[in-house]
Amino acid sequence: PAPDVAAIVDAWRAAAAATSRPVKAVLAGPYSAGRAGAPTAPIDLAEALGPVIAALAAAGCPLIEIDEQDALPIADDDRERERFRDAHRRLLDAVGDREGLHLSLALSGGNLDTAGPATFYDLAYASYAFDLIGGPDNWRLIAAAPTDRGIVCGALGLEPGGDETPDVLVWAAHYAASTAGRGLARVGLANAPLRAGQSIGRAEALRKLAIVADASRIAAVESTDEMAGLLDRRVIGPRPASFGRFAPGRRRRP
Repeated sequence: PAPDVAAIVDAWRAAAAATSRPVKAVLAGPYSAGRAGAPTAPIDLAEALGPVIAALAAAGCPLIEIDEQDALPIADDDRERERFRDAHRRLLDAVGDREGLHLSLALSGGNLDTAGPATFYDLAYASYAFDLIGGPDNWRLIAAAPTDRGIVCGALGLEPGGDETPDVLVWAAHYAASTAGRGLARVGLANAPLRAGQSIGRAEALRKLAIVADASRIAAVESTDEMAGLLDRRVIGPRPASFGRFAPGRRRRP
């Protein structure tokens, strides 16, 4: 209810000083943090985040992500959905319009599409990050997103043995870019979040992030022929056999 603003800003400054790349700050979302049993209601937590965001913006933080990692109850419960909306309206009102600050809303925990697009897009966030591994139906929300909103596709799972090829990530980037004529400039790629009880070591996390980075580089290639040469030819559409490296097996007659 009373976050240590100075400590949060100092932590961001320490991270930002370690690299020349832009560094975002991640703050726990008021709804997830204020769920049942929490001592403070989501709407009060949202108001308390206002000074934190203002201080981070004043320190030069370019991107702040509000992480709602336990938002699944809003999918099927009108009352919970209203608590979610009220909390985020209060947060955005407390922040106001700050030039140069990009506020992003990260949503995970499962399929949230039944909450309806308006639940999220009536809120003035610049971009939205969706978990597409734990909630594949969240693609319906991406398809309904206004053109001017950014979309981050969390399309690489962190579980052992999961798909690690860049192909699905590249497809995700281009599909999100095609929705409402959004364009690749408003699309990002990311790993999906950890599941409850799941952990991952630093080396493994960096290895996974390298896959996301590689997929982002491939997705940005303008030449379709060049892009095809960087992907598994069996998954790029109706032309795979024309590359001469994939011969489909003979179909058996019934």
